[in-house]
Amino acid sequence: MALDPAVAILAVLSGAVVGLLLAVFGGGGSVLATPALLYVVGLGDTHLAIGTSAAAVAVNAAINLAGHARGGRVKWPCASVFAAAGLAGTLAGSSLAKQVDGQALLAFFALAMAAIAVSMMRRPRDAGDPHVHISWRLTLRLAPISLITGFAAGFFGIGGGFLIVPGLMAATGMTLANAAASSLLSVALFGAATSANYAISGLVVWPVAGLFVLGGAAGGAVGLKLAGLLAQRQLMARRLFASLVLVVAAYVAWKGLTG
Repeated sequence: MALDPAVAILAVLSGAVVGLLLAVFGGGGSVLATPALLYVVGLGDTHLAIGTSAAAVAVNAAINLAGHARGGRVKWPCASVFAAAGLAGTLAGSSLAKQVDGQALLAFFALAMAAIAVSMMRRPRDAGDPHVHISWRLTLRLAPISLITGFAAGFFGIGGGFLIVPGLMAATGMTLANAAASSLLSVALFGAATSANYAISGLVVWPVAGLFVLGGAAGGAVGLKLAGLLAQRQLMARRLFASLVLVVAAYVAWKGLTG
């Protein structure tokens, strides 16, 4: 596709919005990347949009992860186990998705978006333990959840944070803020694996991905500041964002079913 100035500006602005959401909400914020590339930037092809968004989201997640790490919110041992265990699932999911028709993939993607929105609206059962530590028991609980999450992340070309965050909380009992920050390690790794798989088939538009990352870095810087301000009101903010995701999911489903 021609990378004219209008397309370049839209890619940067879209990346800024997604980068901000990633910083505030963890991996769940990446769910709008593919719709933005399809309907705002205008990539047109579903597989190209998924491959390109995976590459951009991986880099943006890594940038935001560094910011959360400086704030001391990342639980590295738990995050590392989750990320490593889910890698095989990501490669399997992305390989399968490349074989699925683009319109059908959009319909599946819309269902995933709706599931993300519902999961983000749920209130955690308790505040969580801010001092959680990894153990063999936690490792055995994290690994199977991560494998499933990695598959979903690869198949839908999303970070998978909508499963990673509740998965980390359920398996370890960590707080929502810690889970959102720790999820970014998996988002970065799963996105990198997915984009590499798509790139092998020539399904990544690298100039657009680069501009998306550029915008995402700026949006992420703002999002990191917002994340601190919203720490005590994160559930309300997540529910507002989830409502937006539901609206976009309905639009994506309509486009997927009508072509």
